[in-house]
Amino acid sequence: MPIYEPPSGGRVLDMQSRSMFRLLGIVAIGLFVVIMLFSAVTRVDSGAVGVLTLFGRVTGEELPEGIHFINPLKTSHELSIRTQEIKETASVPSSEGLVMNLDTSLIYHLNPDKSAEVFQKIGPNYVEVLVEPNLRAAIREATASHTANALYTGEREMVAKQIFDQLLSLLGQRGLVVESVLLRDIQLPATLKSSIESKQQAEQESLAMSFRLQKEKQEADRKRIEAAGVRDFQQIVAQGISPQLLEWKGIEATELLAKSANAKVVVIGGAKSGLPLILGQ
Repeated sequence: MPIYEPPSGGRVLDMQSRSMFRLLGIVAIGLFVVIMLFSAVTRVDSGAVGVLTLFGRVTGEELPEGIHFINPLKTSHELSIRTQEIKETASVPSSEGLVMNLDTSLIYHLNPDKSAEVFQKIGPNYVEVLVEPNLRAAIREATASHTANALYTGEREMVAKQIFDQLLSLLGQRGLVVESVLLRDIQLPATLKSSIESKQQAEQESLAMSFRLQKEKQEADRKRIEAAGVRDFQQIVAQGISPQLLEWKGIEATELLAKSANAKVVVIGGAKSGLPLILGQ
């Protein structure tokens, strides 16, 4: 039975096919290596922290800002650690049941040492899930223990401190650092605001009247003391003047008149006291 021998051209095609497959395999492996190398390098932006996950599981590793080499199978999730502000405008009740509008600002930032815990237990949207609801609750609880008049006048700092202390306890244990709480504005009902302002104006007028009365009393005391001093001076002077002193002063005056160059008529002893009398010049 004859043996079939394929033509030599078939062997060439078979060798070319094997070379092409081998080349494609090398290229694929090279591309895979390049992709893995790129995946092993990650960058964390300034003001952020990177939380690593492996197949959806949080590994607990936290990367600071900069370039890092990681396991290519791991994924880095960025969370901002910069200081952030939340502005909240809410209608809140006072202790007497009056509703007022309160504008509040919360200044906070994420604790980088607890960023993995925050990402795992709360998620990247921790502001909507945790911060904002607790801020609203703390505002309502703080205002409900104060009167509207107190909030509008002198107890803003006390209310802000109460909100701050409550958020510091609630958010601090969840990985957030509360920096400050600011009460930007308090808007009361128009009638209550007018009543409070009228009361404040009356108190200011009363204080001004008390000041004027005190000033007048001080002026009266000053005049009384001055009059007593004048009276005492006159009494002392009156006790020190005698007829002999007056006659001596008259003699001295006569001597001065006699020495004067002006024309005059002087009569000596013209009065009961014997003092000179000036009749004409």
